[in-house]
Amino acid sequence: MAKQQIDRRALLAGIAGSTVAVGAASLTGAGPATAADTRPRLIPKANMGIQLYSVRDKINKFGFAYVLSELSRIGFREVEFAGYTQGDVGAITPQQLRRLLDDNGLTAIGSHRGLNDFRTNLERELDIAEILGMRAIGTAEAPTGDRTVAGYQKAAAEFNAWGAAATARGLKLYQHNHTIEFSFATDRPDVRLYDLFLELTDPRFVYLEMDLLWAYGGARKYPGFRPVDYVNAHPNRYPMFHVKDGIPLPDPQQGNSYLDVEFGAGFIPYTDFFLALKNRNRFAYLWEQDSAPNAQPNPPGSLGAAARSYGRMSDLRRPA
Repeated sequence: MAKQQIDRRALLAGIAGSTVAVGAASLTGAGPATAADTRPRLIPKANMGIQLYSVRDKINKFGFAYVLSELSRIGFREVEFAGYTQGDVGAITPQQLRRLLDDNGLTAIGSHRGLNDFRTNLERELDIAEILGMRAIGTAEAPTGDRTVAGYQKAAAEFNAWGAAATARGLKLYQHNHTIEFSFATDRPDVRLYDLFLELTDPRFVYLEMDLLWAYGGARKYPGFRPVDYVNAHPNRYPMFHVKDGIPLPDPQQGNSYLDVEFGAGFIPYTDFFLALKNRNRFAYLWEQDSAPNAQPNPPGSLGAAARSYGRMSDLRRPA
């Protein structure tokens, strides 16, 4: 990131409100590939998906039928749910959702659910996952708000129990990171919480979904690691990634340390990450942009951001 010599203040002003310039794609090496470009892709196209939170506004306005059709048309083949409701469009059952997935050639790869959903209704959550044909189900919540060693010990015991139940049903249970998981225990400043969670959870039952932007945010906010090293050291623990781009906030300690933007318009060194990643074909790569509903012009809004990001992801190539 330090090698990119551009005016960050101008960039911040130019993409305020997550409105991004297509020309910025070259910043991460995600510019369009030519028809004659035979260099290997860094993201396998068959493994490209989307976290549906990115297009939540369109789901709430138009429903799953329209949105899943559009995502299939763009080229996505895998989806990760962020809930099973569609706003004012009306109720929809898991069985109806499954038919929409099948009709559009899409696979449900996972779903983000709350910790309390697992605590109070675990079997029903696993039932829905099975109906939708998922191979994994997870949460985007931190394991616990108690950032002590004892707090993480208690959280790991919960995850191990949920993961054992999921495994018994042929599913993987996973946890998705933000930056806070890379901080240090409040009672043991020498213990990184992410390391502790990896150590305390049973690798047979508990997996991780690395959100790459927030992992780089963690490395910026709580330095001392490289995100790719976690995956290469524990490849079987990481079935999927969130491929999310961003620009650094002026204060590294602010929020997640980055503002998320469309893929290809930020500073995350994806070429370096994917080149260092071993066995790239084994992972799922899910595009996500929390701020996509604010993308301009609208329409197409978040679906436009999805299409542009898909194009840049699929055109990301190994350097010559």
